[in-house]
Amino acid sequence: MERVAERENRDPEFVRQQVADGQAVIPANHAHESLDPMIIGREFSTKVNANIGNSEETSSIQGELQKLHTAVHYGADTVMDLSTGSNLDEIREANITHSPVPVGTVPIYEAVKRAESPDEITHELLLDVIEKQAKQGVDYMTIHAGVLMEHLPLTDGRKTGIVSRGGSILAQWMEENGMQNPLYTKFEEICDIFAEHDVTFSLGDGLRPGCLADACDDAQFAELKTLGELTRTAWDHGVQVMVEGPGHVPMDKVADNVEGQQAVCDGAPFYVLGPLVTDVAPGYDHITSAIGAAEAGRSGAAMLCYVTPKEHLGLPEKEDVREGLAAYRIAAHAADVANDLPGARDWDDALSEARYEFDWRRQFDLALDPERARSYHDQTLPGDNYKEARFCSMCGVEFCSMRIDQDARDADGEMSEIESETDLTVSAAAEANLPPVGTHDTSRVPDEIEINGVTFTPEHDHDHGHADD
Repeated sequence: MERVAERENRDPEFVRQQVADGQAVIPANHAHESLDPMIIGREFSTKVNANIGNSEETSSIQGELQKLHTAVHYGADTVMDLSTGSNLDEIREANITHSPVPVGTVPIYEAVKRAESPDEITHELLLDVIEKQAKQGVDYMTIHAGVLMEHLPLTDGRKTGIVSRGGSILAQWMEENGMQNPLYTKFEEICDIFAEHDVTFSLGDGLRPGCLADACDDAQFAELKTLGELTRTAWDHGVQVMVEGPGHVPMDKVADNVEGQQAVCDGAPFYVLGPLVTDVAPGYDHITSAIGAAEAGRSGAAMLCYVTPKEHLGLPEKEDVREGLAAYRIAAHAADVANDLPGARDWDDALSEARYEFDWRRQFDLALDPERARSYHDQTLPGDNYKEARFCSMCGVEFCSMRIDQDARDADGEMSEIESETDLTVSAAAEANLPPVGTHDTSRVPDEIEINGVTFTPEHDHDHGHADD
């Protein structure tokens, strides 16, 4: 809690009270030794999760570690290992060992792999998988306990049915076995496992809408009502809870969804996927969803789950992770500025001052993605002399508006000179709203890990760390 207070620039007692009241969570499994703790709650800076993981078709342990470190470098506050392919235990172990940010999982995926068919999953198998992952050090798990048998007929009129992997698996299980959702019937036993290892619930939205036409329907809200009940059950067992949300939602309904969840779930942190505000842009869904994410954050969502350009099309790779995180860090920061979080706009002011002063190097350093900003500038004006130039290639020398404005102010006219300097070293902003992004304490992250006799050394050149690492 003290580390979280330091990162959020808040009083430790305020952090403690928010967690005690269930309004914020600190996902921190006792066994995750490399963790640099963080907090998720609407009173704190808006957080961003990056989904990583393999599939049967692609990816290796080394590839997953590269995606992990790309995510951390570009500002992911948490990562979710959604692997469904081979080497699930080894990939999870590697991610936990090397991740300074909380690691989440969806244990139903491993249960399906072990049972070989969704309808063959047993209650005992589910609890065994959940307990094993908790012992490994997983900080939070998506548990789709809110999908009930009586909710399934409510999905019959949808255009896209059940689009959650976990939701569809459990729906098939209930149809085949004629029994209630095993995650629901065993929920209190799961609470006991989570309490022992300090695992946080991420109550899954298994009936989230998969298109605009299905948004805000009876199935979505029936599940949400159950999630509110499960939130209170988990709190009774001393377990932290956040609640997952949609999905695909028209932009004018995003705020209603956030406010509705906050009411039904008594203020438990809301963790939203997007939401995507249009269905027409495959290949650009990091943009369609970032629009909804910014609105969700402005309305009180505590964490945004990024969407990459590959959404609906394929498994994200390193560059897709970078693009998705850039879009979502922008959305999260925009929400914090709109919500007037202490010091959040200082970063914007500092970069604007550097831009007006033609301080190109400082502008690059302050950019959300410094490498991208420098690369784009240098594509047309690569020489060092252009780092002192009072123009870029967009307007050129003659038509640069800021140069024209400066010259007018320097002349004997009625416009006075602009004098302003934002000192980010004394900003009240949380770390998430200050450059550089991806600043995590990596002092407890090992340089390499051995799995099944093979030594893996992930890319570390992207880590910022702290001066005292």
